[in-house]
Amino acid sequence: MDYPSIRLFIDGKWIEQAGDPVVDPATEEVIGEVPRATLPQLDEAVAAAERGFRIWRTMSPAKRGDIIRNAANLLRQRAREIAQVITLEQGKPLADAENEVLRGSELIAWDAEEGRRTFGRVIPSEPAFHQMVVREPIGPVAAFTPWSAPTSSAGRKLGGALAAGCSVVLKASEETPAGACALVKCFEDAGLPAGVVNLVFGNPDEISRHLIAAPAIRLLTFTGSVPVGIHLAKLAAAVMKPTVMELGGHSPAIVCKDADPKAAAKLSASAKFRNAGQVCISPTRFLVHDSLFDDFADEFVARTSAIKVGNGFDPATQMGPLANGRRLAAMEEFVGDAVRNGGKVRVGGERIGNRGYFFQPTVLTDVPKHCSVMNVEPFGPLALLMRFHDLPEAVEEANRLSYGLAAYALTNDSSAAAQLSSQIGVGHFAVNHFGGGIPESPFGGVKQSGLGREGGSEGLEGYQTVKYISQHIARP
Repeated sequence: MDYPSIRLFIDGKWIEQAGDPVVDPATEEVIGEVPRATLPQLDEAVAAAERGFRIWRTMSPAKRGDIIRNAANLLRQRAREIAQVITLEQGKPLADAENEVLRGSELIAWDAEEGRRTFGRVIPSEPAFHQMVVREPIGPVAAFTPWSAPTSSAGRKLGGALAAGCSVVLKASEETPAGACALVKCFEDAGLPAGVVNLVFGNPDEISRHLIAAPAIRLLTFTGSVPVGIHLAKLAAAVMKPTVMELGGHSPAIVCKDADPKAAAKLSASAKFRNAGQVCISPTRFLVHDSLFDDFADEFVARTSAIKVGNGFDPATQMGPLANGRRLAAMEEFVGDAVRNGGKVRVGGERIGNRGYFFQPTVLTDVPKHCSVMNVEPFGPLALLMRFHDLPEAVEEANRLSYGLAAYALTNDSSAAAQLSSQIGVGHFAVNHFGGGIPESPFGGVKQSGLGREGGSEGLEGYQTVKYISQHIARP
């Protein structure tokens, strides 16, 4: 298929100009060009967002909701078309790309409705006073989104910010720009006023520094790695701006002694290699009770070996390429370090071919805890299998790292499930499944995995301020 023309979107106008190459990760061929915004263009985007905010915030929540819902409907109708460009630029299998677009539509549709329920409250007081608490949109938002989920991640941020009454300057990934362009086009076609959403690409560090420092920008929202999140948080703190951050994870999956080892391994392997492991809540450390370990490991390895790796447009493909050469190099470095320190490769561990960023689904065992892959988010198709003897040991390992995004447990023992869910420090805990939540549920992490929440009724709170109003009623 032909790759679409990538453009900036500023103040309701699409702008085409020179920039940097976009590469197909399955072939390493250049398929397009993403424009590089200039500093004056960033200033135009901020000014447009400031004007758009004045219009958008005064529109009724019902009217805003109608426009946002229309955008969600358009996104759903165009899901198959948008999925094709996502597969072309990001590599994930076509069915997975379409599911991503549909999920983005569901998230936006939820926000469209929830924006009508951002209630305040009245505080009982003395007869001569009226006291109330109201929620107001915080202002224009700078939103930075990743290449791993180019449509659903941007959709989550746009849906929440717009439903709360804010305008947005969206800086989407330069490696997967077409998915973001298609999303913004849905909002434009849904009738969003000019300036309410603006889309820019370019030098990430230059854009982040410029937008965060802009006085009109009142909040930063970011999804990405922990190191970049910390860097951006420092920039925001220097100008006293709040942040909503969904950062990385290193999710433990605890297979308890009552689980069926083969069924658990089948479910676990399927979850691990979704989007080639390039998912923030992807399970990475599989903590398996000692009595089940050998059976679990054998089945997990067998399931992993059977995964069909290939171009995302091939209907038989179950796992596509990694999204870029950096991830390929990281996988090779993780595996090499583990093996040099005594870890065992049960399956995989190598690049596939020499064209495209394909890497074998990989299972490692006996990896020492000081190895890099045991401490740094792998964000790729690497599974670490570990033994544990009792639940306290599993909890200790699950909480060992500074990450706290997601954790999983496979058990039918309600006591074990309760103990693990209460003692493991994460923002998302799932029992007997690896789902990422629903539009109605909040999503985010603790510790270094993030600040604030996206999704659910809590998702709009980060884009709002709370104002207390107290009025003394003068006596006649």
